[in-house]
Amino acid sequence: MSHKNHPEDEPELTPEETPEVVLEEPTVSLEDVIRDGADSIASKVEGDYNADSIQVLKGLEAVRHRPGMYVGDNGKRGLHQMFREVIDNSVDEALAGYCDKIDVVMHADGSVSVQDNGRGIPTDIHPEMGVSTLQVVLTVLHAGGKFGGEGTGYKVSGGLHGVGVSCTNALSEWLEATVTRDGKVMFQRFEKGDPVDEAKEIGQAEGTGTKIHWKGDDTVLTETHYDSHLIKNRLKELAYLNPTVSFSFTNEANEAENEVYHFTRGIVQLVEDINSSKTPIHRKVAYFKRAKQSYELEIAMQYHDGYTGNTLAFSNNIHQPDGGTHVSGFSMALTRVMNQYARKMNLLKEKDKNFSSDDVADGLTAVIALKLGNPSYNSQDKVKLVNPEVQGLTNSLVGDGLLTFLEENPQEAKRIVEKAIIAQRAREAARKAAETVKRQNAMESFGLPGKLADCISKEIDRCEIFIVEGDSAGGSAKQARDRQTQAVLPLKGKILNVERARLDKALDNDEIKTLIAALGVGIDIDINQKGFDPDEEFEEGSTSNGKGGRTASFDISRLRYGKIIIMTDADVDGEHIRTLLLTFFYRYMRPLLLEGKIYLAQPPLYVVKVGANERHYCQDAAERDETMKKLKNKSNVSLGRFKGLGEMNAEELEETTMNPKERRLLQVVIDREFEAEIEQRFSTLMGDKVEPRRNFIEAHAREALEVDWHY
Repeated sequence: MSHKNHPEDEPELTPEETPEVVLEEPTVSLEDVIRDGADSIASKVEGDYNADSIQVLKGLEAVRHRPGMYVGDNGKRGLHQMFREVIDNSVDEALAGYCDKIDVVMHADGSVSVQDNGRGIPTDIHPEMGVSTLQVVLTVLHAGGKFGGEGTGYKVSGGLHGVGVSCTNALSEWLEATVTRDGKVMFQRFEKGDPVDEAKEIGQAEGTGTKIHWKGDDTVLTETHYDSHLIKNRLKELAYLNPTVSFSFTNEANEAENEVYHFTRGIVQLVEDINSSKTPIHRKVAYFKRAKQSYELEIAMQYHDGYTGNTLAFSNNIHQPDGGTHVSGFSMALTRVMNQYARKMNLLKEKDKNFSSDDVADGLTAVIALKLGNPSYNSQDKVKLVNPEVQGLTNSLVGDGLLTFLEENPQEAKRIVEKAIIAQRAREAARKAAETVKRQNAMESFGLPGKLADCISKEIDRCEIFIVEGDSAGGSAKQARDRQTQAVLPLKGKILNVERARLDKALDNDEIKTLIAALGVGIDIDINQKGFDPDEEFEEGSTSNGKGGRTASFDISRLRYGKIIIMTDADVDGEHIRTLLLTFFYRYMRPLLLEGKIYLAQPPLYVVKVGANERHYCQDAAERDETMKKLKNKSNVSLGRFKGLGEMNAEELEETTMNPKERRLLQVVIDREFEAEIEQRFSTLMGDKVEPRRNFIEAHAREALEVDWHY
């Protein structure tokens, strides 16, 4: 989870501290845009439209002209996709059985290199192209050894279309390829995708391998600074999935970040690490591996005593945050086998209902690692697997492996089934509680809570709601707001920590019920188990179908505000309230985070007054000191420190925190790249176990430079 800043006058930050900027939207109607743009956009184009008008982009020109089509975008996402394309090639060598060591270096000049000890890219002359095969691989789209069939170099790979590493080359200021193969060391340099010269021999050496070293081109990319956290996260993920391979990371600019990742027990260790801040109900991680035809499936899973489930899915070493047919097949098998086993052992009586997919996913941490010959994805970034045959195959293989585990471990199996029974009862209680909340809301005036000061406008994109701490701050905010577009909802004290409570208990909390009513989207008691698919549609009143379906009690289309702004004091209590609210949104209204609807207000910590009319607001001590320095020659200067929002009068609150033209907002978003890390962080910091939280604080205490303000 990350924050995106909405600044007006930003204090100067270091590159590491600089947040991504998202500007406030101007309040302009669509009609105004259409009218004002008619002359400039829709006017008649001068000139002929003939054969000379048709452009043919040659070689890698198309990639440089439209990078978003190939790597996602021309910013941070695209830059790191360039890295993934290179590292995935090295991992494909490991999947083929020829590589056990991969080294990644972030160089001081901003370039990155990836070196492996695989077979090395062939460097002999390509029979069709007439140039070295190395040059073909790096300069020709849809050229590669991963299209399948007899005689190809790979049975399984993440590459599909042969566009990966050539896209990295196309979007680089320069790229250097060094290949060790057949006793020779071959080298070739490229600039902006074009070869500077032919591949040439620069020495002799034993062994084999490939090194790709490149620097992003700032003439086609808006971002060329690599994020070490993103790179390390990908390497760690790959190390779990490839237990025979050692991954090393070196940062020439910061040696403290250097690390080696090598997890010899693979995805079993991944499950154990994710559950390190939880209490497992069975010590042994269930692990099984099955193969059929050209498919190989690994499953690792463990139940804990918490209330949330987390399933991580991979195919050919690529993470699918949106799941796919391997996830739906896993869910079907899990539900079927758990019901079958519970009935067989008489743990579910004849009159009892069958478990739903949500019941058996409660408190489950699972990793699905599938390898297949011809994967199909919904897009080039491969976030969802769509091979239709995989669902039935996964259902069959998981069913066989899971049933074997349950029968061989009867004590663990009994605890798992009992966990599902408790989850089933809790979910039924939660449904009744949710219906009660819904009926109570309908009985109030227009279904809205009495303490909500609503806005007049019904244009969702213009409307925003401020969730404020206490009635005192709420009173000031109600006076300071623009009644046309700004609503204010004061909450009394701290809401319940939902990480430590079942949903039916959470729905008993008055502040949570008030929040649900104000936002209008409802609450999905199952959404936390399966995540959120923005492409999936629901019908109101539908229920879980036991085959991976979801209830539709949460409906983001009913959201009453375009922005949900958490506005709390700039102190420890304010931070705690923010964290409790974010935990609630993450667990039970996650689509609001995925869609970028949640923001944090940044009220100032200091005010510098000059005379009666001049005021300067400062976010932190550094900005305060700089402001005082600039005003040192002025007389009648006084410094004040705000103790809370309630201490501000309406004018000050409006000037600093609520006026869209002057305020600063942080947008809270979920980065799907860090799905496992986000889950683990919430469990560590908000869960029941004290020791993981203490260890985290001790490990990161020195990073807290501003104890008063954490933005």
